[in-house]
Amino acid sequence: MNESIFTKIINGDIPSYKIYEDEHTYAFLDIHPIASGHTLVVPKQQVEFVWDLDTAAYQALQASVQKIARHLRTTLNVPYVGEQIIGVDVPHAHIHLIPFTDVSQYRHMPDMTAEPDHVALSEIAAQLRFS
Repeated sequence: MNESIFTKIINGDIPSYKIYEDEHTYAFLDIHPIASGHTLVVPKQQVEFVWDLDTAAYQALQASVQKIARHLRTTLNVPYVGEQIIGVDVPHAHIHLIPFTDVSQYRHMPDMTAEPDHVALSEIAAQLRFS
């Protein structure tokens, strides 16, 4: 299997707006966010589908998702953090965490062809980064 874009991000070959990393997972901002703070949480082990992770890797991923979702909710002062597992864009298991206040924010579809707002991404990453 070829290295996915997420594996390249984890390895530091492609820059990212990392907010969290532990032994098993890596979390970074989506460069085309549905809402400010939209975060991708990925296992460091490249497996195409979340459901194909072994039990320990799946549990580590979900523990990170829970920790990061709580952090997003508190830090951004939003009542909700939505979770999406889509699994078609990149052949590397990943979970989207989308902080929102109103359901219209959660359902927003970003312009995937737009140039990422690197200033805004850098600012929100600094706010969300775990120490």
